[in-house]
Amino acid sequence: MIDPDTHTQAPWVTELEEEVDELPLSTRLSIADTLTLGNAICGFMAVYFTTTGVLVPHLMGTADGGMARHNAATAVTLMLMASVFDLLDGLVARKLRSSAMGAELDNLSDLISFGLAPAYFVVVWGLVADDAHGRLSAVAAVVVLLAVVLRLARFSCTTIRDGVFQGMPSPFGAMTVVSVVLLELPFIPTLLAIVGVAWLMMSRVEYPKPRGRLALITLAWIFISMGCLAAWTLDVPGGHLLLQTGAALQIAAAALIPCFATTRKVNTIRNNRREARAEQ
Repeated sequence: MIDPDTHTQAPWVTELEEEVDELPLSTRLSIADTLTLGNAICGFMAVYFTTTGVLVPHLMGTADGGMARHNAATAVTLMLMASVFDLLDGLVARKLRSSAMGAELDNLSDLISFGLAPAYFVVVWGLVADDAHGRLSAVAAVVVLLAVVLRLARFSCTTIRDGVFQGMPSPFGAMTVVSVVLLELPFIPTLLAIVGVAWLMMSRVEYPKPRGRLALITLAWIFISMGCLAAWTLDVPGGHLLLQTGAALQIAAAALIPCFATTRKVNTIRNNRREARAEQ
């Protein structure tokens, strides 16, 4: 800004420009950070569509089965898109760079998309489903949210060997929780399965990080899941069966991976003991 009396730049403008120039590079957003923010936006929009398209019409008595199904599918699709952003920001950060805020942004975004959004989905399911109990489903939702909070906190302050996660990754856990709800099992088995997924997220079972071929497989599975949701939403013949098949496969993977990981770890310990005995 130019001072009209002196025709020079006002001193406070000069000071402001100096402060901007001195802004540390560590606080400037990178490409990876932008993808992380996309993750957070998808999580928030998932909560929005769950509220406006499923919960509010149910409470007002204007629920339309097709419209509720469409909005529920939109909410789940947004959570899947958040998983895509979460996967890509890690890949981009390794190839390019991430700011000093990267880890904090990632944890906060994951809390929204894979903690709050699926937990809220469980709460709404408990309110709108015919055989569900609102208070018990709210307890299960709190367990899911706390599991994600504790898992993210533990991830921030512990160091484990490269290439693995300790405990079920929160994106995988969120998709498994949603799959349990979409499978439309009786209330008690659904509740127990949701709590079981929360326990796996807090466990010390090692899960491989999605890198290389595994990252491509993960992306392919996410897009297949979106296709199943689209078929269910558009009421394509066999769409409901396709959705339930996809949900069942997601749950099966969540159950089998810990079994394989535990078996592999036990075999490794046994082999190490045998080698130690052989050396002795």
